[in-house]
Amino acid sequence: DEWLAAWLRAAPGDPDALVVMAELTVRRAWESPARAERLRESGPLIDAAAEADPRDPVPWRIALDHARGTHAPHTAFESLWEQAVRRASHHYGVHVAALLYLSAQWYGSHSECFDFAEQAAQDALPGSLVQALPVRAAFTQLLSGTPTSVQADRIDRAADLAVAVSARYEAADPWPAEVRNLLAYVLLARGRWAEALEQFRLIGPHATSFPWTCFTDDPLGQFLETRDGLRIQVASATPLRGRADRRGARGHYA
Repeated sequence: DEWLAAWLRAAPGDPDALVVMAELTVRRAWESPARAERLRESGPLIDAAAEADPRDPVPWRIALDHARGTHAPHTAFESLWEQAVRRASHHYGVHVAALLYLSAQWYGSHSECFDFAEQAAQDALPGSLVQALPVRAAFTQLLSGTPTSVQADRIDRAADLAVAVSARYEAADPWPAEVRNLLAYVLLARGRWAEALEQFRLIGPHATSFPWTCFTDDPLGQFLETRDGLRIQVASATPLRGRADRRGARGHYA
């Protein structure tokens, strides 16, 4: 707080400082028991950030999160979405915020959420994280219970697309880390253990709080426990001959 306050005193109209202030205020409001009231109070801060740099899509992404928490109707959501994509049509954070609003957990449905994600992925630039958006829709579907065969096929297609996106980035790259954490969970839930383990390898040290905070207050512990359990699962399912083939000249595993 002292660091941000000093920044705002030194440059009260700095667009970046105003964005940080708006984001921080909205996040804290989401964590408050009086969430709706505190979110409504944060509206002027979002407006100030948007006005400070009319080209920046991030205030509009914050506005979409704000709209979700204040129970804004679809018409208000669509207006904010239009403003956001006008500034950056392929902005990943904007698409994630919109997807959450359209999810069955909030103001949409699984079908609407998937339709939006798949269309966005189809329109996205090659290698963009937006191409992996359907795997977020898949995650929300999995959280709701056991999918039907049709839903399972859709989830697997979303995972396949996210695997292809992940492959475009180097191992231990922090930029796709959250997508890889999410993808690892979805692959694991679908019983695709070897592919899930590969995503854990690509994640490297970049464990992210999402999606693990959806299941525990100790996301890092959940990440490590899941990864270690998956290693044991994959190892136990590997034939002994396959393990021997991977031994090096000294009898160690390569």
